[in-house]
This record gives sequence, C-alpha cells and structure tokens, in this order.
Amino acid sequence: MDTRWPELRKQCLISEDDNVLALNKPAGISVTGERHDTDIVELAAAHGETLYPVHRIDKVTSGLVLLAKELPAHGQLTRQFNKRTAQKAYLAVTTGPVGLPDHGVIDLPLSVGRKNRVRIAAPRESIQRDGDSWRVDERDVLAGKNYPSVTEFATLARTESHTVLALRPITGRRHQIRVHLAWIGHPIVGDPLFDKSGAHARTYLHSWRLLLDADWRTPPVLDLEAEPGPDFWTVGKTSITPDPDQLSRFAARLVLD
Repeated sequence: MDTRWPELRKQCLISEDDNVLALNKPAGISVTGERHDTDIVELAAAHGETLYPVHRIDKVTSGLVLLAKELPAHGQLTRQFNKRTAQKAYLAVTTGPVGLPDHGVIDLPLSVGRKNRVRIAAPRESIQRDGDSWRVDERDVLAGKNYPSVTEFATLARTESHTVLALRPITGRRHQIRVHLAWIGHPIVGDPLFDKSGAHARTYLHSWRLLLDADWRTPPVLDLEAEPGPDFWTVGKTSITPDPDQLSRFAARLVLD
C-alpha cells in the first residue's frame, strides 16, 4: 500500500462530500496520534489538507474510517458516537471452529489494568455463559473504575479452524471487540494483544459498516460500507470463503436488518 497521501487517498476513497471523507483504511496505518510513525491525519496535513477524525479504529484494524473536513460536521457526527446512536458493524475472523452460537451477546465490563492494558473488569473464571450470552455477576466485578460494555455478534461461517463473525459494538470502548472475544476464548486471528507469535501478516478485524445522521445530505444520512480486501479472506494458505460478496450480503441481513 502506497503511503503517499495523494495515492493513499485515491486508493482508499469510499465516499466524499464537502463535509466528510470516508476511507477504507489498510491495516497497519494509524488514524491519528501515532508518535513513532505516520498516520492519516499527519499525511493529509503534510499535503495541506486538514482532517478531523470522527472516530478511531486501531492501527491493526482495517476498514472504514470517517473524517470530517469541517468542524460543524465533526461536532454533529461525534455527538452521535458519544450518545451511542451511531450504528457500527465489524467483521472478524476468530480462532476455533466451534463454541460460538449463531447469535450472541457479550456483556462484560471493561477496565484498564497495568501498562494501560484493557481487560475484563472481573476475574476470568467468573465469566458465565448463559445460553447465547456471556456476563459476570455484579459481585464479581473488581473494585475501581470500570465501563459497561456490550458486543452483539452473528456467526457468518465456520471453517475447520476458524469462525467468521459480524459484530456490533453497542458501546464503543477502546479494544472492546478484541478483548471481549479473547476473554471468552475466541481471540481474533493475528491480534497482537493476545498472539505474540507473529505468525500472521495482519489482524483479522475489519471496520465494515457505519450509519449516521447527516443533515447536510439528501437523504440526511451517511450509510457507508467498506469491503475487506482479499487479504482478509485468506488466513495463511486457507481461504475463509469462496464468495466474499455472498458472505457480506448474508452479514448485512443478519446484522443490519
């Protein structure tokens, strides 16, 4: 992937108007705040373009990222994330072909532990599975500041060694999807938070869909989708699906209908 801004912008462009720019970000590039490397906001600024991130996705996560070109639009859009009215959906490939239901809810509070690491705010052994839901009793939540966090998911496909999920983070905590899946025993393939082997070329988490109100548009909505690249659908030498488009259409019906 070419990281020169004009080329990156052109290659990753999903949608643009006078107020916003939506990109399909490759894994390995930060949105903003990268201290030791380049990020999208810095690349744009170096070419005279000022962008304001509406939301953030992790450096290792690929997919849809929305940036405002004007501050009034930035305020309108970020308020929707703060109020949790923005609708978000992700795709992920997790380890293990069994153990996850067709639909599920992970309702586990998060906290920040040593070295600023996000974790479940309760001992691992206290996590309970109740049918298709995971939770902890209130009495097991550790003392200190914690954040209620809920992720809904639908299973799209199972291979001999992996499960493909569509996910909706109802709350928007840092590393929420990554920590939730890992702590119920199904970490995302290639996630460096939990896999230090370096065996995979990327982390298999993709920011896929985003729906927000946008009163300057007709109709007054932003309905955006970023299709994963071919690298998302292959783990090592194993193909996840022979028809990614069909799987994406199936995901849309399960998650967004």
